[in-house]
Amino acid sequence: MLQVSVKHSHPGFHLNAEFATESVGITAVFGASGAGKTTLVNLIGGLTKPESGRIVLDDQILFDAETGTNLSPEHRGIGCVFQDGRLFPHLRVAQNLSYGYGRRRRRERRITFDQIVDLLGIEGILNRRVAGLSGGERQRVAIGRALLTSPRLMLFDEPLANLDLARRRDIIPFIERLRDELGIPIVYVTHDQDELIRLANTVLLLDRGRTAAFGGLEEMLCRFELAELTGGIDAGAVFDVSVAGHDNSYDLTKLSFERGELLVSRLDLRIGAHLRIRVRARDVTLALEKPRDISTLNVLSGKITRIAKNNGGPQTDILLDVGRPLWARITRKSAAELALTTGKPVYALIKSVAFDRFA
Repeated sequence: MLQVSVKHSHPGFHLNAEFATESVGITAVFGASGAGKTTLVNLIGGLTKPESGRIVLDDQILFDAETGTNLSPEHRGIGCVFQDGRLFPHLRVAQNLSYGYGRRRRRERRITFDQIVDLLGIEGILNRRVAGLSGGERQRVAIGRALLTSPRLMLFDEPLANLDLARRRDIIPFIERLRDELGIPIVYVTHDQDELIRLANTVLLLDRGRTAAFGGLEEMLCRFELAELTGGIDAGAVFDVSVAGHDNSYDLTKLSFERGELLVSRLDLRIGAHLRIRVRARDVTLALEKPRDISTLNVLSGKITRIAKNNGGPQTDILLDVGRPLWARITRKSAAELALTTGKPVYALIKSVAFDRFA
């Protein structure tokens, strides 16, 4: 469990953040640049002392302004990974990893050297010097060094921000494995929506230094009032799905979820594999009757559960129940002509080409 309630200021900025997370998995700290994400991570990790508040990890007080408690970073049991990796340039990869491993006494080690090497796929670069590594390799080594301290909590401060798109896509599966296989809770700072959707279990949404909202990923992404902070034009719902089959004739993959299926462009994943997909609200069309003779392959039946309050403008947001929450963004003219109301049955149409593996 991590409990955080802190306030901190520096010239021109004030942070007031409060949240508590009990589950393993990834808590994403999400927000625009300047929202206070890195400041919050530095406070949790002990790199910056808060002006007031309290931080507790697994019933151990890390910081308490009232009692004067403020544990140093090396005594917090937290592993940190930053944008630049911060590896020791004069050491080889294996030596960088051993540095983290050597910071724990033998009886306190819960993760082995070989386990991390296998998990991160870095066996082939152990004898290489840091200067010869690619950006993606550097970040995998930095993650490994932090994990080999056997931390109770991992902090990731935008670890993929300095990598190009291809390298980011290479690293994300390794972070997913950390989340799913090691059971170490992770606080993950990002302003990238793709990373948020691929990785997060819960979300702390920061807006100009304040906690705008905190909760489960699916709930947060379906809150109309948070749309400008969570996605803007790309706002929409998230589905946890599994691969049900492949149509090799047309290079399509069938994904199943509670009460429904989706056809998407071919994914190179095994049958039964689990993944998370985003359905953008602007990619969803509504109909009152099940359409015939159309090119759209995904037609889901459901009912309207919420219609956003009309604040003017040409569009409106509709929340549906199709076995999962689904968000549609249509024109107000269309909503009026279809006489859409809460509880009304509808069909949601989603083009297969609207999906890709990283969306």
